Order: sequence, then structure tokens, then C-alpha cells
Amino acid sequence: MPRTALAAGRVARKARIFALTKGFRGKRKNCFSIAVRAAERAMQNAYIGRKEKKRTMRQMWIGRVSSAAAENETTYSVLMHDMATADVQINRKVLAELAMHEPKSFSALTKFSKEKADEVRLGFAALTL
Repeated sequence: MPRTALAAGRVARKARIFALTKGFRGKRKNCFSIAVRAAERAMQNAYIGRKEKKRTMRQMWIGRVSSAAAENETTYSVLMHDMATADVQINRKVLAELAMHEPKSFSALTKFSKEKADEVRLGFAALTL
């Protein structure tokens, strides 16, 4: 009797690895022992890239909001503090979209949050006196 107990699993594993390395250059795509290492490294880099993407997108949103805040004569940190004080719960992604596509709405939001934060500050000042 032929010894093929694990042949189907081995073929499937090789097919899965070669599918992952399709498009790679040289032996990385068709030599199994090299393709396994290349596929593992590619998956590690993909995992890292998914985390880095979130960081870079947040940096981009903060940069856009910061430049729009500068156009409205305030800084990013003051704007975010005023929005938190005024209980405006809009995330950075939406703020960046507003800053780019709706600059009048963004300036109105900036003005509203500043006024509301000033009211809150004056209210606390009156309570302490």
C-alpha cells in the first residue's frame, strides 16, 4: 500500500503558501522552504502596517484640524480643550473632513465651542467667588 497518509494536507499547505507568495520575485514565489519564510515575513509586515496606518491617519487628521484652527485664529490644543469643555463630541476624523470640505461649518463650530467654553469658565469663576 502506498504511503500517502498526509499527501492531501501537504498539497493544501503548499498551495496556501504559494498563493500567499504569488507575485513575489525569484525563488520566494516557487521554492517552498524560501516561500514559507517570505510569506511569514510578509504577514508580519502586513500586521505592522495595519497598526501604522491608524497612527498615520490620526497624524493627518490632527494636522488638518490644526491648520484649520490656525485659520480661525486658535491653536489645535485650545480648540480641542474648548470642544471638550463645551461637550462637543466630534472625533478628529470628522473634524478634518469638516475643515477640508466645510470650512464655514468648521469656523462656526470653533466659534460655538469657544463661546460655550467661555460660559463654562465664567460659571465656575462665579461659583468660586
